[in-house]
Amino acid sequence: MLNQNCVLLLALHPPGKMASVALKRNYRCSQSLQQFYSGGPFVVSSDGSFIACACGESIKIVHSSNASTKSTIDAESGNITALALSPNDKLLFSAGHSRQIKVWDLDTFKCLRSWKGHDGPVMGMACHGSGGLLATAGADRKVLVWDVDGGFCTHYFKGHKGVVTSIMFHPDINKTLLFSGSDDTTVRVWDLLAKKCVAVLEKHFSAVSSVALSEDGWTLLSAGRDKVVNVWDLHDYKCKSTVPTYEVLEAVCIVYSGSQFASSLDAFLQQSGKKKSRSTGIYFITAGERGILRIWTSEGAVCLYKQKSSDVTVSSDVDEDSTRGFTSAVMLPMDQGLLCVTADQQFLFYSPAEHLEEMWSLKLTKRLVGFNDEIVDMKFLDEEEQYLAVATNLEQVRVYDLSSMSCSYVLAGHTDTILCLDTSTSSNGRRLILTGSKDNSVRLWESERQCCIGLGIGHMGAIGAVAFSKKRRDFFVSGSSDRTIKVWNFDGLSDDIEQPINLKAKAVVAAHDKDINSLAVAPNDSLVCSGSQDRTACVWRLPELVLVVKFTGHKRGIWCVEFSPVDQCVITASGDKTVKIWAIADGSCLKTFEGHTSSVLRASFLTRGTQFVSCGADGLVKLWTIKTNECIATYDQHEDKVWALAVGKKTEMLATGGSDAVINLWYDATAAEKEEAFRKEEEGVLRGQELENAVLDAEYTKAIQIALELRRPHKLFELFSELCRMREAGDHIDKALRALGKEEFLLLFGYIREWNTKPKLCHVAQSVLFRAFNILPPTEIIEIKGISELLEGLIPYSQRHFSRIDRLIRSTFLLDYTLTRMSVIEPVTRDDLKTKSLSHSGENTGDAFLIDNAEDQKQASEELKPKASAKKRKSHKSGDTSRSRKKVKDSSVHASNATVP
Repeated sequence: MLNQNCVLLLALHPPGKMASVALKRNYRCSQSLQQFYSGGPFVVSSDGSFIACACGESIKIVHSSNASTKSTIDAESGNITALALSPNDKLLFSAGHSRQIKVWDLDTFKCLRSWKGHDGPVMGMACHGSGGLLATAGADRKVLVWDVDGGFCTHYFKGHKGVVTSIMFHPDINKTLLFSGSDDTTVRVWDLLAKKCVAVLEKHFSAVSSVALSEDGWTLLSAGRDKVVNVWDLHDYKCKSTVPTYEVLEAVCIVYSGSQFASSLDAFLQQSGKKKSRSTGIYFITAGERGILRIWTSEGAVCLYKQKSSDVTVSSDVDEDSTRGFTSAVMLPMDQGLLCVTADQQFLFYSPAEHLEEMWSLKLTKRLVGFNDEIVDMKFLDEEEQYLAVATNLEQVRVYDLSSMSCSYVLAGHTDTILCLDTSTSSNGRRLILTGSKDNSVRLWESERQCCIGLGIGHMGAIGAVAFSKKRRDFFVSGSSDRTIKVWNFDGLSDDIEQPINLKAKAVVAAHDKDINSLAVAPNDSLVCSGSQDRTACVWRLPELVLVVKFTGHKRGIWCVEFSPVDQCVITASGDKTVKIWAIADGSCLKTFEGHTSSVLRASFLTRGTQFVSCGADGLVKLWTIKTNECIATYDQHEDKVWALAVGKKTEMLATGGSDAVINLWYDATAAEKEEAFRKEEEGVLRGQELENAVLDAEYTKAIQIALELRRPHKLFELFSELCRMREAGDHIDKALRALGKEEFLLLFGYIREWNTKPKLCHVAQSVLFRAFNILPPTEIIEIKGISELLEGLIPYSQRHFSRIDRLIRSTFLLDYTLTRMSVIEPVTRDDLKTKSLSHSGENTGDAFLIDNAEDQKQASEELKPKASAKKRKSHKSGDTSRSRKKVKDSSVHASNATVP
């Protein structure tokens, strides 16, 4: 069996074919779609370029163009309950359940100051047009005004009998008015100069949810959950009119004159003859629980426009009133349109439609999804890798435009969570999406018309796997928790179909003993493979679903199966942490790949079947080479299970998603890395030549800089050694070190730490270190990032070197003492001084001195004769020492005799 498997493996991967395919070495994560909004407060910048959103206990600063996260601020104050921006977008104000009010600098993302003032959570915030005052509305029924720079309270307003939910300054900074809406059904107007309430607007019968001011600043609109909008005149604080909306309202927005909304609406009304010549009404937009936008005029309380269908409604066959409405709406600055936020954390951007031949309408221009929940499955929609269909823990499919990372459209129709999907292009060029759900049905969608064209009912359990045909593209297969596989055809489908037709199953088989997790159709449409929780995978012949071979060997359930694009084999991913490749001919296991630390949930072939990519419950994505059984790359970009894996057909781009609600896009970086490595090598060669030229020209400062840039510590040591041997070495080293920056100093200190550990190199290291400490003051050295660790490594070896030098110096003192006691180094005595003085005396004195000296020598020699026998018993060394001492004395005598004239 082993020899047969080897033959099969060689047949699967011929040497010539392997050589012609360039293997992938690495992938890079190019884009990422993460959770940025969990519901609650948000605020838009004054130019509309970014949005600050509450995301649990943190604040996400995201770009409004593509939902990419600009920055994340950890507020550390509990769940965020209120947000506000200063007029110049330099400061961000936040408050959470901890009642802490914080001021953040958006340039450095640091907290400038914080304080507490309310006895309950802060429910709303507003910054004054001058930027100097901040108003907060609390659950403690209070309205407080704060000085932004000082953080102290300037105004303390009490009077509301319920939670204050909305607050707003008058847009005209010259008018010192503050408006607040509460659950006690009232709107109060506060005068900041008089520090008192000047009016109580009582007309609502439920909580006030939103307030808005007209362009001239003299008309106030208040929307409430009593399904009405009240129009107030601020001259006398009386209600001018009440507009019934028959919908619980969450937001009201004023349409300013001169904006794109107002001009296009005026043009349409004049064209249709509905606008009066001298109309003084105010246009305003309402958004509420039904998820439908409506535009009104205050004059006559007339509804000018109403959406035909909601962009947030999930149609359901069980409950037709099932909706997810709007929770907030705001007009974007600089005439960028309308932004609406839904209850399921979506940001919808609207603008007026351009062509108004029949009816004025709003166009959904962009949809940003703040929270995707758990990613269950995903597939690229076409070969261009521009769109990505994503199934989450919802009853709808979201199709993303990868260029802007925005949700292009949503396919709604299932009544329960979608578990699986697949995509294909029909024979006539239509892009199709196939979905399987917990509602025991499969649906076929057409992406261009964004509608359901086919419905398959017949399974008795949740649909866990679906797969399109690869070649003919005229059928698909489905697998269910009822342990059966069904084959469905496209009979009855046409291009002009308006209602979904009932699809018919042309074959069915009871395939496994447990739930079916995965299906795959062979490239030639002749076989289908199924993987199940019963730890087996089976290959069936189409269209009759006749069993061909059964793969047994996994110890846990199989989560994914796929046919090789070029070979007669199947890859399976299992809960036993392994990936296996099987031969279809005899059902034998050809290869087993181990490396994941938890269940392997997805596996897919790459590079014409020579490689594959896998992902698992350990949050890892791995790239494998089949021939060598080697995992050549591992990526850890997910924090939880990776359930979904999609591979593009054009560039084999990867998309991964999992339980952490994150979608990562990966592109093949093999060619880019190879080119980058070649470019770096070429630059290294040129810089190396510059280094050699600088050494030859004795330009040591330039040479040291290049050596640091090229990361060549050995060459750097040679340069500093050369400088240490030169005259005035300190000046040369100082000149070289003064030209270095802080990062280069950090790198140099790292090299010095290594040199300092070796006795042969430490003298150069200590010399350079001494000059560096003379140049840089300690305050600047400490400021270098990462220097503390290097200094800790320098201290013990430096202490060891100084101890060694200290011992050496003490040893030299012992040598001096020994030589002195041995009279090798004879100290100056009084007799020498006397001899020197007498040498300059007269001739007679000199002769007498010589006679006396001769007699002394004769007497001394006679005294030494009895002691000769005792001296012979002494060591040879002592004899030599005495002889040397005698010679020294004799020489001194002869010298003294020679000096006498």
